Amino acid sequence: MPFDYTLDFHTLDFREHPELYRVGKGEQGVLLVQPYKGEILPHWRFRTPEVAQESADTIYGLFEAYLKANDFVGADMARKFLQMGFTRSRRYANHRGGKKYDGPVPDDKKGQSGAHGRPELPRAPEDPEKAEAAAIFKRKWDEAKQHPDYVQQRTDFQARYGK
Repeated sequence: MPFDYTLDFHTLDFREHPELYRVGKGEQGVLLVQPYKGEILPHWRFRTPEVAQESADTIYGLFEAYLKANDFVGADMARKFLQMGFTRSRRYANHRGGKKYDGPVPDDKKGQSGAHGRPELPRAPEDPEKAEAAAIFKRKWDEAKQHPDYVQQRTDFQARYGK
């Protein structure tokens, strides 16, 4: 099921109400779903490969802790932060300053990813530090999404809630 952007994310606690969570596509909800955003975001960094490694290791540790606690929503959010570490690092590796598209995001598309009719800016020469940071996050993201406990908990969550 698609991610539900109509929920009141300012007051909703998904640890108390996991039935309202939807996996969605990719990184949907990664900066909305509390309390996980507040628990994971402070550890999310990719400025250098060393910083990215520490960040990815810490977030993966949170991922494992959520799995151990049978907290699928937390584990899925940690997976999304690892994925976002990869995608943002790649964006900065390809586009100095991280701006990928020309012009502002249309008002009705704010908070959503994609070009929304805007042209992609030319790519800069690849930044090797950001490319290595992306590779670090990619390895941890792949490890997370293939983790047997994550795969099982995702299957169980989707069977239980249809989401």
